[in-house]
Amino acid sequence: MSTGQYKQSLDRGQASFLPARVEDYIGADNPVRAIEAYADGIDLAGLGFRHARRGSGAGQPPYDPAGLLKLYL
Repeated sequence: MSTGQYKQSLDRGQASFLPARVEDYIGADNPVRAIEAYADGIDLAGLGFRHARRGSGAGQPPYDPAGLLKLYL
């Protein structure tokens, strides 16, 4: 999802107690899969999203713009 410049969410493929994986909750035909593919496939920096190309700076790193777009959609 990113190169370590942004705050990271949990790995959805990581095994956990209940359920075995978060991906087990989401069916193959769930619309959320299309939203994820769409948000990952567009050039956010080219569309003018701030922080889409983040360099090092002071303070906490911003959230990944693609992750926020997925949440919004």
